[in-house]
Amino acid sequence: MPLDASRNSLVMPLLGLLVEQPAHAYDLTARLQGRYAHLRVTRSTVTTLLKSMEKAGLVAPRAPERVDGRPPRTSYELTAAGFAGFRTRIDAGLREAEPASVDFVMAMSYAGVLPAGTVATILDARADRLRADVRRYERPAEIPEVHMLEAEYWSAVVTAEIEWVTRLATRIRSRDITWPALNDPDGEGNRP
Repeated sequence: MPLDASRNSLVMPLLGLLVEQPAHAYDLTARLQGRYAHLRVTRSTVTTLLKSMEKAGLVAPRAPERVDGRPPRTSYELTAAGFAGFRTRIDAGLREAEPASVDFVMAMSYAGVLPAGTVATILDARADRLRADVRRYERPAEIPEVHMLEAEYWSAVVTAEIEWVTRLATRIRSRDITWPALNDPDGEGNRP
């Protein structure tokens, strides 16, 4: 685990699951394992991160509850600061994460916490940046193709991401995707 627990790759999905509903460490661990098979998740890590997130003011514990004769479990919920920090992380991930990275995928998982128009604008800017960046994957003519097969691979990956984010921004603007009104400052859901 990084020295700064807030930089742990599980923090963003943990905050995202807590946006959906308050939960205890066992439940969060099971939901993370079920939803994000590519992430390594243990209950002890989740418990440690929840305690670190509590110290940072991102989550708050609820009173322990006993269910079905099991030992009492403490559920956690997001604080206002936790929700604001989560939105900031999502915004940064959509804007700055490397193409085809786990950081970008995690930010996309919870893009609905930002207003629809904001996400569409961020995705348009991302596509523009990636269009400029795709040139860095071009193989210099003097280097044989066989020695730079990865350049063609990355060019294809970045090109596919450009097409996908451009299409998604268009779908958001056309209201083809239902956007959560609860997280839209205008309270109008799909309004870009």
